[in-house]
Amino acid sequence: MIVGALFSGGKDSAYAAHLAQAAGHDVRCLLTLEGGTPESMLLHRPNISWTSLQAESMGIRRLAAPAPDDPAGGEAALRSLLERAASEFGITGAVHGGLRSRYQRDRFAAACAAAGLEALAPLWGMGGAPYVRSLLSAGFRFVVSSVSAGGLDGSWLGREVTRGALGRLEALAAGHGFSVDFEGGEAETFVTSCPMFSREVRITGSRISWDSYRGELEITRAVLG
Repeated sequence: MIVGALFSGGKDSAYAAHLAQAAGHDVRCLLTLEGGTPESMLLHRPNISWTSLQAESMGIRRLAAPAPDDPAGGEAALRSLLERAASEFGITGAVHGGLRSRYQRDRFAAACAAAGLEALAPLWGMGGAPYVRSLLSAGFRFVVSSVSAGGLDGSWLGREVTRGALGRLEALAAGHGFSVDFEGGEAETFVTSCPMFSREVRITGSRISWDSYRGELEITRAVLG
């Protein structure tokens, strides 16, 4: 099947695209909604503009459109982007990286149905530390780009999630009640290397904002290494 991959630059969307490709689908384009609000229940926001560099490393065309400011919005903008991808690339399906959120899955499915496309969710039902270990075993490298949960402080911003870091995350999760896969929005990530990349993304400049509870890593410079 010729598909487009909903792509935020984070671990889940990248892994979903990788698994779709591994299953024999032709990932023809990456679909990104840019901007919007940090409170969005549907979309990922931090460092979204740098998906263009990730797409270059993947050798896959990227289509982008502005995200709405309404935290509960996004479906109409997503449908429009999917329709554009169907017209320009002939996709018949779209891949997304949802793990357990029925809210996200249902809205992606509705947007796909409205655009006449099949929705594919290769990560559905995965989660927890075993899921993160599967990412690491597959060769994914990613850093934490935002945090917004008790137990996760500013020291995590920009930190790569290695096997050692995962062990620390598991201990924090047990004490603070969050999921180490970040499906609940406890944190977000940015992929610097994975099997679909021809070159790694090297972050050469960044700045951190931290308000004692929430924080974000803003990438200011990056190159392909």
